[in-house]
Amino acid sequence: MTTPLRAVLWDLDGTLVDSADLHWRSWRDTLAAEGHHITHQQFLETFGQKNDRILPGWLGEETPIARIRRVGDAKEAEYRRLVEVHGLTPLPGAAAWIRRLHAAGWKQAIASSAPKANVAVMLRVLGVDTTLDAIVAAEDVSLGKPDPQVFLAAAAAVAAPPDRCVVVEDAAAGVEAARRAGMKVIGVNRGMSLAADVVVASLEDLSPDAFDRLVDPQQIGARS
Repeated sequence: MTTPLRAVLWDLDGTLVDSADLHWRSWRDTLAAEGHHITHQQFLETFGQKNDRILPGWLGEETPIARIRRVGDAKEAEYRRLVEVHGLTPLPGAAAWIRRLHAAGWKQAIASSAPKANVAVMLRVLGVDTTLDAIVAAEDVSLGKPDPQVFLAAAAAVAAPPDRCVVVEDAAAGVEAARRAGMKVIGVNRGMSLAADVVVASLEDLSPDAFDRLVDPQQIGARS
């Protein structure tokens, strides 16, 4: 019997790679050049959200959209420069799970709040750009997490129904978005409470059948 289509929708920053420090440095330095200073806690509270949601809160709700875009573009350019200079290391278990799921026939997509240019650079540096089936990034959606739009778009890109998708996320906004999309969620706990179906400190802690159990529990039970 053929297994129905299944998909894993990966968040990128903080899930596949620990890029938080490079994002922090690029935000801090870009905003300092604008004469505006943020704390590290302010940065952490917005991590994983789109720039057009983050910047009005920092610069003021009345900030012209042209400035929001200019500052956001400058930050992302600085982030890509830092990635090229310093490189990226996959989080423990990330690359192995991508390869394992690919071999098992799962469709896989990136569902990120980051701009496509960032995603392309990161996946190339990580060496997994040819393993994934689709990429949905900031330019592909009008609403950022916790709205479910990015995950629904990623599911559509690989032709998988939401109830056959597993999202892997590290941020509360992303977990909420996945749940609102009607998808199962694996949360990678970075010191915050996550209302996911499965929560682990590292992807290495997942059981070998963790993804199967979330979408095909009956088949797992029948085999056990």
